[in-house]
Amino acid sequence: MEANTFSITDLAEEFQVTSRTIRFYEDKGLISPERHGLTRVYSRGDRARLKLILRGRRLGFSLQEIKKMIDLYNPDGEPMEQLKYTLQKCDDQLQKLVEQRKDINDAIEELESGIADLKDYLNARIAGKEPAKKKLA
Repeated sequence: MEANTFSITDLAEEFQVTSRTIRFYEDKGLISPERHGLTRVYSRGDRARLKLILRGRRLGFSLQEIKKMIDLYNPDGEPMEQLKYTLQKCDDQLQKLVEQRKDINDAIEELESGIADLKDYLNARIAGKEPAKKKLA
């Protein structure tokens, strides 16, 4: 049977984050555990929110975007606003990541070319030959 409440240690271990990370998300208003004295007691809802927060961070969303996506959720209402907002943010993030991947691929190609040129130059110098002059672009 699944537990209905969790300690900060339980969640930190499950999601492989520090207790400090969880407290940070609490300070930002993303999760709101109950308190029994000084002890934080997290519900299944808090656990689900933490899982969404960590997924959102992994995908590159800001904490503000994640908070809005989560806050738009209304279990008793129509989810259209939340779904539209989330879809738009996901589309935006995907486009940003595709552009970053292109930039990374371009940088890798440029580095590979530069490394090959440097190796050719070094090998020619080691062999006592005058390296071929390359035109820099």
